[in-house]
Amino acid sequence: MPFTLVSFHAHPDDEALLTGGTLARLAAEGHRVVLAVATDGEAGAAASSYRTDLAARRRDELDRSAAALGCARVVRFGLPDSGWTSAEQPPAGSFSRLPVTEAAAPLADLLREERADALTIYDPAGGYGHPDHRQVHAAGLYAARLAGTPLVPEATIDRTLIRRLIRLVSALPGVLPDLRAADYEHAYTSRSDITHRLDVRQYSDAKRRSFEAHVSQASSDDGARTLALLLRLPPWLFRRVLGREWFVEHGRRPGVPPVDDLFASLRTPHRAHSADSQLGAAHWTTCGC
Repeated sequence: MPFTLVSFHAHPDDEALLTGGTLARLAAEGHRVVLAVATDGEAGAAASSYRTDLAARRRDELDRSAAALGCARVVRFGLPDSGWTSAEQPPAGSFSRLPVTEAAAPLADLLREERADALTIYDPAGGYGHPDHRQVHAAGLYAARLAGTPLVPEATIDRTLIRRLIRLVSALPGVLPDLRAADYEHAYTSRSDITHRLDVRQYSDAKRRSFEAHVSQASSDDGARTLALLLRLPPWLFRRVLGREWFVEHGRRPGVPPVDDLFASLRTPHRAHSADSQLGAAHWTTCGC
C-alpha cells in the first residue's frame, strides 16, 4: 500500500544530509514523497562567489536535489533564514523566532492538502542545536496535530556513530579543526532511543547526486564544509558511511535491531503512536531563542 510522506526541513541541503537515502528509497518503492522546506537558506554559509542572489541559487539547487531523490513535489515556505552563530540571537522575524503557531500554519495546510500519512521532522535538539532545526521539530509536531497526521518520525543520527566519526576526522590535521567529539555529547540521539534504522545503501548514488546538487552549500572561502568533505569520499566508502539513516518514533518501543520500515506502524492495525503523544515535549511559544 502506497503512503504519502511530507519531509519537512529547515534549509536546502538538510534533506540530503539527514533523509536523502530514505526519500530516494520511499520514492523508488512507489510512495508519494513531498519535500517541504521552511527557508531558502539565504543566511547560510557559502563562498563569496556564490553570495549574489544566494536564495535563488539555493532554490534551484533544492529542485535538482529533489529530482535526484525522486520527490513528487517540492514546497518552499520562503520564511526568513535565521542564520546561525553560537554567540548571536537570530534576527527578529526569522523562522526560529516565529511563534510556533505561525511557523506551523503553512505546513499544516500542506499536510491537509496532501492528506499526508506521515511527516518527518528533526529530534528535539535539532540535531546539533541549530535554532531553525529546533523550530522544525516544534512546528512540525504542532502542524501534525492540527492536520491529524498520524505518524511523525524524527530524523536523527546515532550519536555513538557520529562521535566516533568526529574523533576520526578531528585526528586529521587541518580538516575540521574546530570539530570536537565532546560538543556532541547531547547532540542527535542515543542509540538506545532509536526506533528506525533504514538501510539506504542501494540508494547511495541518488543520495550522492542530491549532495552534488547543493554546490553552494559545499563551498567556502575559509576551509572545507561538511558536504564537501563527504563528497570527497570514494563511492564505496560513501555507501558504507552514509548507507544508514535513523529515526525516532515516539510511542514505539526501540527494538534490537531497530525496524527497517519507516511506515511499520501504519501497516499494523493497533498503533500506540500519534502526533498528540509527542506534544508534551514541545513548547507552543517562540522556539530556538
